[in-house]
Amino acid sequence: MLSLAYPWMLLLTLLPLLIRRFRRQQPPVEAPVIPVAHWLHNLPGVGRSGDASPLWQKLLLLLAWIALVIALARPQQVGEVVQMPVTGRDLLLAVDISPSMEEQDMVLNQQGVTRLAAVKSVLRTFIAQRKGDRLGLLLFGTQPYIQAPLSFDRKTIGVLMQEADIGMAGRATAIGDAIGLAVKRLRDRPQDQRVVILLTDGANTAGEVTPDKAADIAKAAGVRIYTIGIGAESMIKQGFLGSRRVNPSRDLDESLLKRIASNTGGDYFRARSLPELQSVYETINRLEPTELKGKRYRPVTELYVWPAGLAVALWLLLQLLKWQSLRPRETADV
Repeated sequence: MLSLAYPWMLLLTLLPLLIRRFRRQQPPVEAPVIPVAHWLHNLPGVGRSGDASPLWQKLLLLLAWIALVIALARPQQVGEVVQMPVTGRDLLLAVDISPSMEEQDMVLNQQGVTRLAAVKSVLRTFIAQRKGDRLGLLLFGTQPYIQAPLSFDRKTIGVLMQEADIGMAGRATAIGDAIGLAVKRLRDRPQDQRVVILLTDGANTAGEVTPDKAADIAKAAGVRIYTIGIGAESMIKQGFLGSRRVNPSRDLDESLLKRIASNTGGDYFRARSLPELQSVYETINRLEPTELKGKRYRPVTELYVWPAGLAVALWLLLQLLKWQSLRPRETADV
């Protein structure tokens, strides 16, 4: 639907008529008689003051003025009503990227992949589904850092998650520091909307704050933490002496992750395979539903540049035609 932001500006289209009427009402002024006027008007570039402008010049000038007035009225293309969602949660994804996440005990498309690759695959869908939430991404190893601050830009967060790589944050696992940084980022957000989903495959091996102390701080700040322990419990590894069955998740501290979740009002989940990991995030989706009630608005596309450009083009065309009309006269005089 087309509309004008300032429709009253269209009254300016009458301005040339008012000026013309005002000039007609002015008494004529007698000019001094110049005896040599009979040959002055034949000089190059000199015209008679009484000569009227050609009709085509007046029409081009009038069209340029009308286009300029339309641009000043600010035409707009108003779209259909769009429902703007209000964030249901401030949800921070905390993902372990320590070297242990390189263990290839996950299966994706019938091929063995690393734990981090499995996480990326599942989070791609999870992030796309959280349309009503303000999402953030925290990566941690020896040091935690915010890879993406809280925002509605799910596309960018998804890209940054896909670009995360093993060892970017160091070779140890600082679960306590990761929780502390998450709480720091969420404590100024509204209550009952602060959620952290922490995924790791190991135990706390670094950091200045213990995980239990960090969980107490999170509880006091009203931050709910869901913890996920990822990694298979059994796999076959080939060695010099043949194959052997090992537990690749022997370093996973499940009791710690359960305490963190229980202390903050969240839940602990175990993901031994890619389907289980997908099920975990689907469960969290149900536990933390998004709220899609929000304000309505109409997207507006500004169109004033088109009539403004037309006004400029008509004015330039007028100047070009006037210059072309003067060239034969100047050439003949030479």
